[in-house]
Amino acid sequence: MSNVDLDRFDCLILEALQRDARATHQKLSQEVPLSPSQIGRRIQRLEESGVIEGYHVSLRAERLGLSVVAFANVSLEKHMESSLREFAEAIAELPEVLDCYAAAGEADYLLRIVVPDLPSLSRFVMNKLMSLPLVRSVKSTVTLEAIKQTSRLPLPPH
Repeated sequence: MSNVDLDRFDCLILEALQRDARATHQKLSQEVPLSPSQIGRRIQRLEESGVIEGYHVSLRAERLGLSVVAFANVSLEKHMESSLREFAEAIAELPEVLDCYAAAGEADYLLRIVVPDLPSLSRFVMNKLMSLPLVRSVKSTVTLEAIKQTSRLPLPPH
């Protein structure tokens, strides 16, 4: 997959949408010096090219009773392609796992997990993660406070 060439206006639109994905084309035209119809065409092009992959609601986990965020380093017993695929499919079914990255280093995978409390984290690790096929070890780190948490990407200078 190749990169998409973005001009100054594309970057301004993307920055504005990262701040407020619900902004109308009319509202965006107040920030970006283009007409609403030009903005709409550019957004459609950015969606079709895969730069914009979707629109999401950002929820506050602690307001929903999910106050513990932990990171887990997961190491597997075997590294055959079928094993890795099986692990990935199992992780995809666990709603507590928000992110899962294949990693280079001490662990094979790095997971970001959210649960209501520490006993829930213990049950999740012991009963779900450790019971997955081929999991050799799980090392968890519990966060104390989110210093910076964003899904906004740094865009090229414009």
